[in-house]
This record gives sequence, structure tokens and C-alpha cells, in this order.
Amino acid sequence: MYSDRINSLPPYLFATIDEAKAAIKAKGVDVIDLGVGDPDQPTPDHIVDSMCEAVRMPETHTYPSYTGMMSFRKASADWCKEARGLELDPASEVLTMIGSKEGVAHIPLAFINPGDVALCPDPAYPVYKIGTQFAGGEPCIMPLLEENNFLPDFDAIPKDKLEKAKLMFLNYPNNPTSAIADKKFFEEVVQFAKDNDIVVIHDNAYSEMTYDGYQAPSFLSVDGAMDVGIELYSLSKTYNMTGWRLAFAVGNKDIIAGVGKVKSNVDSGAFDAIQMAGITALSSSQQCVADMNTIYEERRDALLKGLNEIGLDVKAPKATFYVWAPVPEGYDSMGFAKLLLEEAGIVATPGVGFGTYGEGYIRFALTRSVERINEAVERMSKLNL
Repeated sequence: MYSDRINSLPPYLFATIDEAKAAIKAKGVDVIDLGVGDPDQPTPDHIVDSMCEAVRMPETHTYPSYTGMMSFRKASADWCKEARGLELDPASEVLTMIGSKEGVAHIPLAFINPGDVALCPDPAYPVYKIGTQFAGGEPCIMPLLEENNFLPDFDAIPKDKLEKAKLMFLNYPNNPTSAIADKKFFEEVVQFAKDNDIVVIHDNAYSEMTYDGYQAPSFLSVDGAMDVGIELYSLSKTYNMTGWRLAFAVGNKDIIAGVGKVKSNVDSGAFDAIQMAGITALSSSQQCVADMNTIYEERRDALLKGLNEIGLDVKAPKATFYVWAPVPEGYDSMGFAKLLLEEAGIVATPGVGFGTYGEGYIRFALTRSVERINEAVERMSKLNL
């Protein structure tokens, strides 16, 4: 009944987790969900108020622009200049997306022919690989190893795969490992992309979720990056707007145009009222972002303290709202996630769900209060790990 591309897919990781969580809840268990990275705090009031005002305007009820409202693209460009020092032309170097997941899934359709290769990190957001497969391309895995600070080793890419590579996905600050990258690494990326004629897609969805004074650099701030790639920014995590589905891509105008051609044929653009709320988010005070980072940092510190006390050697992440922890000796990631759910009522994401090289780790999301995190740690302490 289904196409080969559908039949070839594994069950989507987070849908599978939701099913397991529902089964445990049905037994009456008080579940503490540290699984999916979905903020537990509401969208800030000033953004909601802006949406409420915009949705009552009849002019927002018609089909939106495929590429996004010029006013939203300008606000995005202005935000990039203020936050990252980037100079962008809103008309040709900015594209509105219906969430960055939609963008990631559509991008390979613009650049990958059947048989072409996309370089995909592992462990990683599953859609990099799946989007490549949907386009008829072949994902070539770039292992992210702890001994290399979870950065890919370009020298380890097989020569036959590199010759067919057209596209590369990167994501720093990184999901799931919470690793960070510096400008020196991005300079290496630019040179590698130029040497091998590869389009770079830097998924920067967690750019604003940083701690301990750290600021995440933009890939596009490196000399030559605008020649080879684009960067994706999402309002989902930054402004607690996951359900709103709003993001934007910036960078090389020819790459932006290619993605835009795909979008004009498969969707009708983001709802104008949501884009107007997005303008409010981007152009207003960013104190709400700073306040959320303070909350996440407190949660991070509580979880790290607890995990280390029960014997898990976990390093403090400087970005994202994830903690990437090694599983205890004697467990694989699926087994440990199952133990946490069935014996402690805790949802965490097994590392292998993000790829082969995620084995041996588990991801906790900082999406519950300090009190609930402390309770989760207390439950784990009773497992005698």
C-alpha cells in the first residue's frame, strides 16, 4: 500500500516515545517528561497579544506570500544584524519558513538528485537524514564523537561519498549532544565546502539558548560562508513558540531561491498573523529570552548535580536545553530509557534514536521545573544504578 520511501523509514522517534508514555500514564503513573524538547512555559504575552490583534485583521485571512511577508523578512534581517552582525538583503537573502523542520525537509529537494549524497551528522535531528531519503539521495553519516568534541571529522569521509556529495547539514549549538562550535571550525567548514562544491545548511535553532556568558557564533559571520551556505533560525525554542510554526532561512541568495522554488510548489506560506507576531518577537525587547535562559540554567544545574551524585559523569552544556548523558555501565540507551520509564516514570530520549553514534547516551530535556527535576533525580537514585 505504501511507497518504498515510507516503508523504508523507521518509526519516528518522538511518536514512538509518545506511545510508550501514554501506555505508562494509562497505568496511573505520575510521569515526569524530560523527553521531547518542547518548552513548558507559555509564549510571552506581548507576542500573544500581537497575534490576537493580527488575526482579527481581514487582510491576514487571505493566502500569504510563498516567501513570507517583506515586513517579517526585514525584521528577521534586522534581528540578524543586531544579534549576529550579519548584513542581509531581506528581498533575496531571507526566506520565511513554516518552522525549521519544514525547511530541513524541503531543502534536499532543491539540491539533491537521485543518487547524490548529503553529509549528515550522527547523532542528529532525524529529519536531516529523512529529508535526504525523500529526495532520493543517500545520507552519508558523519560521526559526532565525544573525543572530537562532537564535531565531524571531514578527513574521515569516504572519498567515493565525498565525490557525490552535494549538501551538508550542521547544527551548533547541537541537538542532541548540546555541543558547541567556534568560528575556527566554521572556517574549516567554509574551506571544505568550497574545495568540494558542497552546499552547507547550518541549522541554528538553538542559537539563543546559551549559558555561563557564552554566545553562539553564526556560521555566516565567517568570511566566505555566504558563498556556500545558509543558516536556519527558529522562533520555536527562542520564544516558546513551538506550536506556532515559524522560522526563517538566511544566506546565499541562490540557495535561498532554490529552497523558495520548492516551497512555492508544496505549501502556501506561513499565516500572516503568525508572521506579524513573529515581527513583534524579533523587534521587541529580548528580556523574555534572557529570563528563559535563567530558568533553563537553574534547571540544568539541578539536573547535573543530581546526575553526577548518582554516578553519571555529565558535563555542563553551555547551550541548548538538553543534557547529553552517558548511560550507566551495563545498559544500552534503549534499555536505560525503558528502565527510567517503567521503573521510575521518567521519560528521556535514548541516544540511539538520533543515530547509530548516539548509542551509549541518553538525552534529558530541561522542560520541567526544578522541583520536578529534583523529583526525577530522587526517583533515579532509588534505581541503584
